[in-house]
Amino acid sequence: MLPEIHTTTKRELPVDLLARTVSMVIEREGFKPGEVLGIYCGDRLSRSINRSYLSHDYPTDTITFCYEREPRIDGEFYISLDVIGRNARRFDVTFRDELLRVTIHSALHLVGYEDATPEERERMTAREEYYLSAVYALSYE
Repeated sequence: MLPEIHTTTKRELPVDLLARTVSMVIEREGFKPGEVLGIYCGDRLSRSINRSYLSHDYPTDTITFCYEREPRIDGEFYISLDVIGRNARRFDVTFRDELLRVTIHSALHLVGYEDATPEERERMTAREEYYLSAVYALSYE
């Protein structure tokens, strides 16, 4: 089952690529995708969710909620396209690269990766790089 991808903004997104990317990460990490919803939004919704659930009064790149891991992954994630745009400029990467990286990051959270410690962040970054390379390799086949 492919994840559902929705946007609350007017920005055009590669919806099929994003859904296939999330599904690929989940499957390659040894899980089955269930009901997964990806919401690509602006800062206002991101900030509201961040404030409500994490008590952080600012927008963030992604917030992920995993409801079930066995027998399949059920969950949702919210990605701020505004933060993606700012971070793409900050890190001197394309919007598409940052969008894919954060989408992969969200999928990794769904399967259980955390990023609270330096060691966890290093491990997650390595997986992000791996999957980003895999997405680009598949898109050229």
